[in-house]
Amino acid sequence: MFISSLKGKNVTKNLKKEYKKIAKQLKLSLKVLISIPTFAQRKQQPYLSQFQNNTTQQMNTTKNIQAALISVFDKTGLEPIVKALHQNHVTIYSTGGTEAFIKDLGIPVVAVEDITAFPEILGGRVKTLHPKIFGGILNRQDNPSDVKQMEEFNIPQLDLVIVDLYPFEKTVASGASETDIIEKIDIGGISLIRAAAKNFKDTVIVPSVEDYATFLNFYTEGNGSTTLEQRRLLATKAFHVSSHYDAAIFGYFNTDETIYKESIANGQVLRYGENPHQKGFFFGEFDKMFTKLNGKELSYNNLLDVDAAVNLMNEFKNNEPTFAILKHNNACGIATRKSMKAAYVDALAGDPTSAFGGVLIANGTIDLATAEEIHSLFCEVIIAPAFEKEAQDLLEEKKNRILLVQHDVEIPTKNVRTCLNGILVQDKDNITDTKSHLKTVTNTTPSEEEIADLLFASKICKHTKSNTIVLAKNKQLCASGTGQTSRVDALRQAIEKATSFEFDLTGAVMASDAFFPFPDCVEIANKAGVTAVIQPGGSIKDELSINYCNENNMAMVFTGTRHFKH
Repeated sequence: MFISSLKGKNVTKNLKKEYKKIAKQLKLSLKVLISIPTFAQRKQQPYLSQFQNNTTQQMNTTKNIQAALISVFDKTGLEPIVKALHQNHVTIYSTGGTEAFIKDLGIPVVAVEDITAFPEILGGRVKTLHPKIFGGILNRQDNPSDVKQMEEFNIPQLDLVIVDLYPFEKTVASGASETDIIEKIDIGGISLIRAAAKNFKDTVIVPSVEDYATFLNFYTEGNGSTTLEQRRLLATKAFHVSSHYDAAIFGYFNTDETIYKESIANGQVLRYGENPHQKGFFFGEFDKMFTKLNGKELSYNNLLDVDAAVNLMNEFKNNEPTFAILKHNNACGIATRKSMKAAYVDALAGDPTSAFGGVLIANGTIDLATAEEIHSLFCEVIIAPAFEKEAQDLLEEKKNRILLVQHDVEIPTKNVRTCLNGILVQDKDNITDTKSHLKTVTNTTPSEEEIADLLFASKICKHTKSNTIVLAKNKQLCASGTGQTSRVDALRQAIEKATSFEFDLTGAVMASDAFFPFPDCVEIANKAGVTAVIQPGGSIKDELSINYCNENNMAMVFTGTRHFKH
């Protein structure tokens, strides 16, 4: 039982004298001072008898909570914790808005400045940074020297620390001024988190609003106590919170691109990785980018295909209705038409065989007419900015078919991948070839229809695995050669595939992700019926391809931008 008033029977005359003496030194009222349990008082409690026996301390890892420090930004879900602590006669210390919140609940609370004898200063920048606070958190209860100093300096033991940091990331994302952003860099809170987490053997840390429920569950099940395992788990969460917070602050200030730090707080366990024997995880905020309407959980491979689909369709974001079908990260069909139904039908015609089990994406609303066409195809995922209600109802008849509504959110501007014993980081390929980029290098100038097809093919080429050649006609993918070690092989693959699906390549265009070192590709393409070519240029033997085109009345344009994708 703690001494809580001058009328308490446990307050001896000698103890009153001791309190009066200390109160006078600290300029505190006697009533306030004796509401704060001293370390000597704490040591008298039965559960702390372990201080006198280190062997018992090592064996008993369960700790009761008798004093708590609470200083939080987000108070959502805090009330039941405070009430549970009060019900178990826990002394609660607090600051500022949290202190007022607890008082409004009608629960006794001791202001931190009543311990430190020092007021909150600098507009709230300094509240808890004091030896009497951090001593109460960091003392090792099985260390005789620590025990002695706690008694000597009359430092109250703190068994529990609950913190929720200033919302730095949200403040940055809101577009606030730098002054406001700087003020949301938490100093005292982050220090409390690290201190309590470091001393998890003796102190419980609740580092964020997301952990309130976890702690309350531990506390309730333990009848007011926690286990070492639980304290270690919360300490792990605490160091995650602190490291993520610091990484966000560093990211805001950093301008040195040779330093790379990334911390993603939200992780999801996948069924498996690329293959069943591999573990798989996704780190990110998938729910911000998509609303999942139907279907099973997305797999590792689904997510890769969704990523490829989104990146490809971003090229056609503001175009007429465009529909694409992807398989293993490459487009096997894509078309732009006057209606979404027509776009889907012509995209499927590009390769109806590969479309089986593919990922489908549209740049506009999927209506019932389009859904009726899609419904007969087995596909893993369908992505669109919106689905008409009738279309959604029809497509949801297949319970495992994943339907995703895509939201317009900012996506990372860097590509990151593991490499050797490190990682590779690069800017995303954010150049999309437009009419202004084109330089005609042949005697024959491409027609407006050919230019439209050349730019259409170039967009697809940019998002297809190298080496690649893309053949297109009338804003429809006829075929592509993907991931070949030879550009000639990629072209031959594309021609063979287009022919197998009965495409007439007469008047088609060809796009290449890189330059032609020899004229063989334009020669093969010409004999297949191709009349216009788009490529970066830049080979020391460009003239060989240009000369062949001139001799055969082909048009060729250079963009000056290579689009390798590995």
